[in-house]
This record gives sequence, structure tokens and C-alpha cells, in this order.
Amino acid sequence: MDKKTEAILEKHGYRRSSIIRIMTDIQEEYNYLPQENLTYVSRRLKIPLSKIFSIATFYAAFSLYPRGKHLVTVCSGTACFVRGVENVLSRIEDRLGIKAGSTTPDNLFTLETVNCLGACALAPIVVVDGEYYGQATVQKIDTILDKYRNEENSETTH
Repeated sequence: MDKKTEAILEKHGYRRSSIIRIMTDIQEEYNYLPQENLTYVSRRLKIPLSKIFSIATFYAAFSLYPRGKHLVTVCSGTACFVRGVENVLSRIEDRLGIKAGSTTPDNLFTLETVNCLGACALAPIVVVDGEYYGQATVQKIDTILDKYRNEENSETTH
């Protein structure tokens, strides 16, 4: 197994009680939870792999599939729905060329929907990498996505 996963286990003192923190660190390192890493953790900590996968699938913050560099989350709750989130989501899908639940071919964006973000007063709401964009509109989406694309372009030219 790679040294990064071993270092994460060591950081947490090989404690079974730290499994969620261990999984969080692995996801931060790889941007998802690779199966081979979870299998290794299962063997090292003597935790059944089924238990680790049940944790990974229970918490929405975990992903078993590679995610893009930027996570775009769109709320599809009642308040957002009533205020037109369907048009906003459609615009994001068009701009990124993917459907919700997918990652762009360049691994720059992953698009997800959630049932509620708990910010109904800001509906419709889109979150990118933890930054909330309230009262999202089709027009605002272009500006939001361009911001992240432009940051990426400026990083690759320097």
C-alpha cells in the first residue's frame, strides 16, 4: 500500500475509533475513497470491509468514485424547487456538459444534487467547494463557473 495511507493510519494511532477521521483524511488526499485504500485500512485495523463501506455510503460527504477538483452541489429541496432551481441545474449541466452525479472529463468539476442544504432563505442555492451562492439564477451560474475555470486557467499558465 502507498505510504500516504499508512501515514494517515499512523497519524491516528491505528485507532479503530478514528475510522471516520481516517476516511476523511484519505478522501482529502485522493479526492475520493479508493477501494484498495479502504481494503488496506480494513486489514490493518481489523475492521470488516463491509462496515467501512457502510460508513462510506451512509455519509454523503464520502465518495467511492473520483471527484473533480471542484465540487458543485445544487440544492433540490422544496424552497429551491419553488424558486426555479431546475433551470439553474439545467444551465450548470449544459455549461459543464455533464448530468448531476457526474464528473467532467477533465476532472475539474463534479456536479451533485442534495435534498437540502439548510439555507432555504437563500433559495435557490448552489455551493462550490463549500462557498454558498444564494439566489442563484441562470445568469449568475455563468459567472460562478467562469470564476473557477479562470482560476484554473491562471494556475496552469503560471
